[in-house]
Amino acid sequence: MPNMTKSSIRLLLSKHRSLLLPVAHDALTAKLIKLAGFQAFSIGGFGVAASAFGKPDNGSVGFEELFPIFSNILRASSLPALVDADTGYGGPRRTAKVVNAYEKIGASAIFIEDQVWPKRCGHTNGHRLITKEAMQEKIRVAKDSLGNRETILMARTDAISAEGSVDAAIVRGKAYLAAGADALFIEAPRTEGEIKQIPRAFPKTILLVNMMEGGKTPLVPQRSLEEWGFRLIAWPITNILAQTKATGDALSKLRKNGTTQDWFENHAMNLTKFRGIIGL
Repeated sequence: MPNMTKSSIRLLLSKHRSLLLPVAHDALTAKLIKLAGFQAFSIGGFGVAASAFGKPDNGSVGFEELFPIFSNILRASSLPALVDADTGYGGPRRTAKVVNAYEKIGASAIFIEDQVWPKRCGHTNGHRLITKEAMQEKIRVAKDSLGNRETILMARTDAISAEGSVDAAIVRGKAYLAAGADALFIEAPRTEGEIKQIPRAFPKTILLVNMMEGGKTPLVPQRSLEEWGFRLIAWPITNILAQTKATGDALSKLRKNGTTQDWFENHAMNLTKFRGIIGL
């Protein structure tokens, strides 16, 4: 059951011009996000596929594998969360069931995307899209499946990559809003100029932008993105990259020295603080 004490992303947006959404790939990371003072977060397939399965975000992990992990993450935090529902894993009816299932376990916002399954990470190449009309039908049916007026249904398009222009993505975005989407996520603009073009086309829409270190989109501070018109700013791989680097460094030191003495104290969290985080 969802945590009924949670706020909602929609309510937070009524009070703030923009929200930073760090992405959690496990329950511990969700706890750390709250401890760091954030008001909301996101759960994405990229980090979960990597951390839980050691696989890339290329459709190799589906809803049945992701759902229990997403559920654990949502239970671990009282913060409202945006949840990645990929393509909906099928046609309109399947998409509606997936969206409804995520809403029931506490998702405050859910996004679906217009890629052909198996999908690919938005900052790679080789994307293929379903038709605009097929995505509109998914949106309509998914929207009807939601039981809470506060829940945000977000439509993502990878048209910049698949069709080569922001203009193509804007055409799709307008169609998705017409079908009932509450928010838009136009993935992987390639320049600051392309980033700015998106809110100019959708001045009154809840827009999300992905800030992915090493990805196709240049990294821009929250203040600038907010001024340009973005309300939600996701950082999808910050935590998984930081964790991977820290773990690799610790293992390297242990393998080299046969002990972590004289290193661990200055480079890792101490056990007392860690116990506090997990409630031990």
